[in-house]
Amino acid sequence: MIEAIKSFFSYNANEPLQFNSPIFLVLITVLLVFYPFLVKKIKSRTIYLLAFSLFFFYKTSGVFWLLLLGTSLVNFILGRLIHEKREDAKGYLIISIIWNLGTLSYFKYTNYLISGFNGIFGSEVQLLNIIFPAGISFFTFQTMSYTIDIYRKKLKPVKSFLDFAFFVSFFPQLVAGPIVRASYFLPQIKKKKKITDEDISSSIVLILSGLFKKGIIADFLAVNYIQGVFASPESYSAVANLIAVYAYAMKIYCDFSAYSDIAIGLARLLGFSLPENFNLPYKATSVKDFWDRWHISLSTWLRDYLYIPLGGNRRGNVYLNLMITMLLGGLWHVRPNA
Repeated sequence: MIEAIKSFFSYNANEPLQFNSPIFLVLITVLLVFYPFLVKKIKSRTIYLLAFSLFFFYKTSGVFWLLLLGTSLVNFILGRLIHEKREDAKGYLIISIIWNLGTLSYFKYTNYLISGFNGIFGSEVQLLNIIFPAGISFFTFQTMSYTIDIYRKKLKPVKSFLDFAFFVSFFPQLVAGPIVRASYFLPQIKKKKKITDEDISSSIVLILSGLFKKGIIADFLAVNYIQGVFASPESYSAVANLIAVYAYAMKIYCDFSAYSDIAIGLARLLGFSLPENFNLPYKATSVKDFWDRWHISLSTWLRDYLYIPLGGNRRGNVYLNLMITMLLGGLWHVRPNA
């Protein structure tokens, strides 16, 4: 019994917590049992959900919950400084961008750079034993957009670090998005929550839809067909290889959109709204239409914080602006090289 309790409250790097794991079902059940008693008390609700979110992140990434809090604190302070010291605002913004991109780059790209260096110069520099924190690609973009919006005078800094930490760490969207902006989420924290029967039913539909996409479609296709064909394509016919390519496209969509569905459903179950992240992308009739439907929170982030500041389609070299945006969008998707 004691060992089971210790296991429940400890981090297992070999079995990190996921939405479709039995332990998460237990955790969310416990959360929901006590939530009705706190939902109408704004500060108590925020503390309760923040504590749960940090524990959730601990179960997914271990000690890196401290990095999550540290990143939140750094950007909270820099946001205040950008707002209060306008003469030095650009410098504080640059510090924020360096912190966020530097943190993300260290965990995500360091070993790629070492591998590239070894390949070019024939050296044998050892790869670093870097553990990749779950969700870092998402929460660094959230904190970066926060300080940029304050610099642009589109947003006033939040007064409470508690509220800001909750915004950054809100568990439904923490590890797989959608990328949520402060202007969208922060006002929801102070609103009274009234969760209707319609909210509950639509939440359940979204959560079950996500679990079906992930467990029945994405994982089934990967294990029973895609992995076999991709491991030995010469053993299969051209048609079978082509089907595997299409199956992989379906697997990627179901895998990624499943987490968004579950996140939106869980948030709604708690009285919060998250933005739509996928809108039937394979129904798109053009590349632009596909871009507008796929990972919407990322594409709009890149548009507002990179493409338009570069000049968009109004000034400069439009194709260069597009190329830079797509390149950085591609780098954002790169998996860390362990």
